[in-house]
Amino acid sequence: MPGTVRTRFFHTGSPANPVPLRLGGTLPGATLAYETWGELNADGTNAVLLFHALSGSHHAAGTNPSIDGVCALWTGEMYQGWWTPMIGPGKALDTDRHFIICANYLGGCYGSTGPASPDPATGLPWGSRFPAVTAADQVELSARLLDHLGIGQLHAVVGPSVGGLLALTFATRHPQRVRNVVAIASGYRTTVLNRLILFEQILAIENDPHFNGGDYYGGLAPLYGLALARMISHKTFVHLDSIERRARRDVIQPDDVLAWYRVRDKFQSYMLHQGKKFVSRFDANTYLRIIDLWSRYDAASEGDAQSAAELFERCRSHNQRWLVFSIDSDFCFYPEEQAELVSLLQQSRTDVMHITVHSDKGHDSFLLEPTLYTPHISWLLGG
Repeated sequence: MPGTVRTRFFHTGSPANPVPLRLGGTLPGATLAYETWGELNADGTNAVLLFHALSGSHHAAGTNPSIDGVCALWTGEMYQGWWTPMIGPGKALDTDRHFIICANYLGGCYGSTGPASPDPATGLPWGSRFPAVTAADQVELSARLLDHLGIGQLHAVVGPSVGGLLALTFATRHPQRVRNVVAIASGYRTTVLNRLILFEQILAIENDPHFNGGDYYGGLAPLYGLALARMISHKTFVHLDSIERRARRDVIQPDDVLAWYRVRDKFQSYMLHQGKKFVSRFDANTYLRIIDLWSRYDAASEGDAQSAAELFERCRSHNQRWLVFSIDSDFCFYPEEQAELVSLLQQSRTDVMHITVHSDKGHDSFLLEPTLYTPHISWLLGG
């Protein structure tokens, strides 16, 4: 089992050689916070690149009680890696065989360059001036990190949820660098339903009186807006049956009172508790950047392809193998979305296996039920 791990930092670009972004912006240098597990072999071919979910971090396994430069947001909830049951000796991502890398996203709030980071030109937080970031931008910075680590071809790229979108984009933008792809509870493009749910979350944050267009650092943060955004999203991550089980009768707190309304039942109190807990560990501007990335996602566009056929021909021609997981109770990335992805891969004659996980845990199953995923991932990765 991974023990204590340390966050490391990769720096790239400079004012003289800025980091270009897909939608036209640039950054005068960027930093990615990342962690690794296992050992890289002599020819650098046993590496697995892991992309985290929307509100996750690069700390995927083991214990990390602190990160340089990250203070208040690195709460006790974050100390234990979010995928520790899946990473380690003999586990799905087997550290006896593979070298695992996970990086915090650009725009993040756990050590990577983001809206709360200082702009070198002013010394003040970027705030509203931090540019929009796309899946392709995240992938290109990850490729720079791999170059820095001396990794040419990956044994695999893996991603759950939003991380699955990035895994797909890495595999199609850099097909020569990827042998195997694992996409869990993800999709090919963002659906209209998800775009609308994400838009509700954007409006929740934008309309918080403390948001100030994103320039709230040094003052009051938009905590109610971020809490509401998390409450909107949380009910898509957790199956409603699970919410009923988790919402204990004693969860109502004395301060569960709004300006007029008194929280009246365990379900409302449970959701309010989830929102309050989330704002202690996440930044509203980071949340907006990542859900904007998700909202605009289309794999062909991110891969600079004219069609899905052109995009996935790259995967077939480089003999990639794909493993796609659906969760039958998922209300966030519905199983139909994985079915579309699998159909497009099959049409391109790419080697793909589609597994449907039967769970009552909803989208969060990939975090909570490692035994449902481990045998299949171990098989694909050669365990």
